[in-house]
Amino acid sequence: MGTLKPYLQLMRPANIVTAISDVLAGISIALLFVPEGSTLAWPTLAVLIVATMGLYGGGVVFNDVFDAEIDAIERPERPIPSGKVSKRAAALLGTFLFVVGIAAVSPLGMPTVLIAVSIVLMCLVYDRWAKHHPVTGPLAMGLCRGLNLTLGMSYSLLALGQLWFLAFVPVIYIAAVTTISRGEVHGGQRVPMYLSAILYSVVVACIVAFGLHYQSSFLAIGMVLPFIAFVFPPLVKAIRTMEAGDVRRSVKHGVIGLIFMNAAWTAAAGMWAFTFFTLSLFPLSIWLGKRFAVT
Repeated sequence: MGTLKPYLQLMRPANIVTAISDVLAGISIALLFVPEGSTLAWPTLAVLIVATMGLYGGGVVFNDVFDAEIDAIERPERPIPSGKVSKRAAALLGTFLFVVGIAAVSPLGMPTVLIAVSIVLMCLVYDRWAKHHPVTGPLAMGLCRGLNLTLGMSYSLLALGQLWFLAFVPVIYIAAVTTISRGEVHGGQRVPMYLSAILYSVVVACIVAFGLHYQSSFLAIGMVLPFIAFVFPPLVKAIRTMEAGDVRRSVKHGVIGLIFMNAAWTAAAGMWAFTFFTLSLFPLSIWLGKRFAVT
């Protein structure tokens, strides 16, 4: 485990769990377009979960590969600058994970494969170039998550064709989290934090509107309440103190809060089995988050 742990640290296991929740949300939305009485294709579900683990894992590994020089100054405890993992070994791990992600969905057809390839390209664009820019960084990271949602939605090409624009909701959400994260080393600034709060509110409004349109049920949209309760209080505290530690906590809640956001999507779609499945990922992500860094 001692030898394996630095490689697991590179992959950020707690974050990978949140990527699984993206796919579950996408499948829940897709099931609205599947004929009633159809049996869930469990092999397809399993393949999509494996794919998102590989794609997301590869993305976060390459994040540290490209940031090795900066981390040597700001995050010397990370696996690459600390010497626990060589830069070359990390790049090989990231490449392997990307290949696993694309290969996993190859039996599902060209649209799903193209989405997987797009995720890889967007991850690399973010890791190598975009993330240090105040506009392209949040946009590129958000598109990674939005594409991940469409990866799950590709379970039904009809759903993908009609509701592809829902991919922009995770873009808004991740833009909020990424904006907050810019202050996690030296402390934050209030204006970007206020912007993040507004973006969080837009995400809540989109999920509620979706739920009212498809379910017209308070129970279906009620899952936004745990989401609100999880992500807003740490953000409010970070806005009040502007301390780096509180900013990092807000970022951590923003990342893991994706699980609650995706549970809200599954409930808004009326897919309660997926809601419970998604919520079950929360304690796993928290457990992993205590053992491996989230940011």
